[in-house]
Amino acid sequence: MISLAGKRALVTGGGRGIGRATALLLAQAGASVAVGYLSRRAEAEETVKAVEGGGGGSRAVAVAGDLGDPAAAQRAVAEAARALGGLDLLIVNHGVWPPDDMPVARMIDAQWDATRRANLDAVFYVCRATIPLLPEGGRIVLVSSTAGQRGEAFHADYAATKGAVIAFTKSLAVELAPRITVNCVAPGWVDTEMAQQPYGREGGKGKRDIERTIPLGRVASAEDIAGPIVFLCSALARHITGEVLNVNGGSVLCG
Repeated sequence: MISLAGKRALVTGGGRGIGRATALLLAQAGASVAVGYLSRRAEAEETVKAVEGGGGGSRAVAVAGDLGDPAAAQRAVAEAARALGGLDLLIVNHGVWPPDDMPVARMIDAQWDATRRANLDAVFYVCRATIPLLPEGGRIVLVSSTAGQRGEAFHADYAATKGAVIAFTKSLAVELAPRITVNCVAPGWVDTEMAQQPYGREGGKGKRDIERTIPLGRVASAEDIAGPIVFLCSALARHITGEVLNVNGGSVLCG
């Protein structure tokens, strides 16, 4: 069993989906958790209640912040560290995926800028703010995507930012070694709010069509992604850094 007793984690995008599942699993392993969120406070507070009500004695706090703003990211990280008495683990999970197909020739600057700001700028800002606070043995886990490895037509903004997250992971892993490990997980399709529009096409046919492209035959649950994230935070992963852990049912092999 993985033990993270005494560890203190910041999970960005922790109010729902993969972030909430990760916060809950970290707490089950004994960690205290700062639940980062942008604007949906009620969801973050639900995660906090679930963590604290889990019976393991883990502390939790909701921390607001627009991480695409460098000053706001700095404040959010400082608030999380202050509330928990420090930070040992950083899980950068937040992100956006514009659901409508958009060819590059028609993509407006505002969409490109917004996707880059959320998926890349914010990753840089929150990591930059957190790194000086992490002790030896600290862990950083980022969330990329299959799209960051094989591309995604009509979602070039998303694919480009997620590919950059992989390069950032590898660069940072070497910079911070041997004190801190840095890895990322790469989900494919996950049963979260982000993907409900394509899943719901043609009365649910969209999801069935997607599942036919996945070797393991189904989209992931949020918990399917949270487990590998928590593993990478643990002592079991102490000799792993700079890696991309594909957690996508094999779909990255079938692009």
